[in-house]
Amino acid sequence: MPRVSVTLPCYNCEPTLARTLDSLLSQTLEDFEILAVDDGSTDATRTILDEYARRDERLRPMSIEHGGVIKAANTAIAKARAPYIARMDADDEALPERLAAQAALLDSRPDIGLVGCRIRFGGCRESCAGYAHYVDWTNTLLDHEAISLNRFVEFPVPNPSIMYRRECVEHHGSYREGDFPEDYDLLLRWLESGVRAAKVDEELLVWNDPPDRISRNHERYAVEAFYRVKSGYLARWLERHNPRHPEVHILGSGRTTRKRADMLLEHGITFAAYYDVDPNKIGHVVHGVPVRNRDDVPAAGEGFLLSYVGSRGAREEITAFLGARGLVMGRDWLPAA
Repeated sequence: MPRVSVTLPCYNCEPTLARTLDSLLSQTLEDFEILAVDDGSTDATRTILDEYARRDERLRPMSIEHGGVIKAANTAIAKARAPYIARMDADDEALPERLAAQAALLDSRPDIGLVGCRIRFGGCRESCAGYAHYVDWTNTLLDHEAISLNRFVEFPVPNPSIMYRRECVEHHGSYREGDFPEDYDLLLRWLESGVRAAKVDEELLVWNDPPDRISRNHERYAVEAFYRVKSGYLARWLERHNPRHPEVHILGSGRTTRKRADMLLEHGITFAAYYDVDPNKIGHVVHGVPVRNRDDVPAAGEGFLLSYVGSRGAREEITAFLGARGLVMGRDWLPAA
C-alpha cells in the first residue's frame, strides 16, 4: 500500500498537466500513488496521462463523463488506498519536499487531521494583486489556533495544498455539491467537527493563477457564495462560544458590510449595534440598529463583536485597536471579513 495517495482532478489541462506530473514524480518521498481523474476532457489530457502512466506505474489514470471538479475529486478520493490523502490541481507544481514534509508532520502529530503548507504565488503580483495578497495572508496562518480563529475571514488553507488522514473523509465526508465553494465548505465542516489543522512552515507548492482558473469564473466561488456558506457555520460557532448569544455587535456599517452581516439574521443572530469611524454614519439608525462611534465598542465580557471591515490593512488595524482595549480574539471578538 502506498503511503500517500495524491488526488488529481483533470479537465482540459493539456497546457499545464505535464509540468504538474513532473513535479509530483520528482518528489523526494517515493512511496505514493497519483489518482488522476480525466473529467471528460476534449483535449489531449487523457493522452498525456496514459503516456506518463506507461513510464511510471505510480500514476493511475481513469476517465469519467464530464461532471465537474467535485465529482472528479470525489472519484479520486474513493479510489485512494493510502492512509494519507493529498490534493493537487493540474495547473500547479509541487516542490520536491511537499509530500515528505506533510506526511512527516502527520506522522509526528497524531492530534492533527489536516495539514497544509506555505504557498509560493505563481502569478503576476501586479495584475493579480488580490490573489497575491490572499496567499501572503494564508502564509501567516500556521498553527491550529490561527487557522481556526481566521476561518471566517477567508479559506485559510488553500485546497491544492492539503493532505489529510483517510479517517477524516471517512468520518466527516468529502466534497459536497451546492451553490458554495466546496473546498471551503469541507474545511469549515471538518473544523466544526473537531478536526485540527496545521501547516508545514515551508513553501511546498507553487500556486499558479491562470485566467481560466475555475475559482475565477464559476459563480460557486463568487465572494457572496463564500459569505453565504460561512454564515451558517459562523452562527453555529457563535451559539457555542458567545455568552450573550444570539446578540452580537458589528464593526462596520457600510452597505457591503451590512449586506454580508445580514446573512447571519437568517440564522437567528441579532445585532445590538453597528460601529464605525465615519462621522457621517455615526448616530444613524439602520433597520432599527444604531450606528455608534467605534470608540464605544463594549468592553471585554460585555458583548461579542464581529468585524466585517475587509478593506486592505483594516483587519490588522482593528486587531491592534481591540487588543489595546483588552479584547481577545476568539473570546471577545472574531474577524469575519
